[in-house]
Amino acid sequence: MVTHIQKWGNSLAVRIPKAFADEIKLVENTSIQMMLKDGALMIFPEQQTEWSLEDLLADVTDQNTHGEWETGAASGKETW
Repeated sequence: MVTHIQKWGNSLAVRIPKAFADEIKLVENTSIQMMLKDGALMIFPEQQTEWSLEDLLADVTDQNTHGEWETGAASGKETW
């Protein structure tokens, strides 16, 4: 498909055809990533990673955890 670049304020803009937007699930205000690769402009929706506690803790091992450390005596109204 051939389209044209248009001026938008001090920037340039390109319209994304509805069929393309539908295919990659773009809607108004979708966050996107843009990058240049081998002289081509690539645009793709930002992947929203949903984290779970189980996912985050899956890579915790005895080898990559640290021990406790002393930060000094309590100051203020801390109770331990």
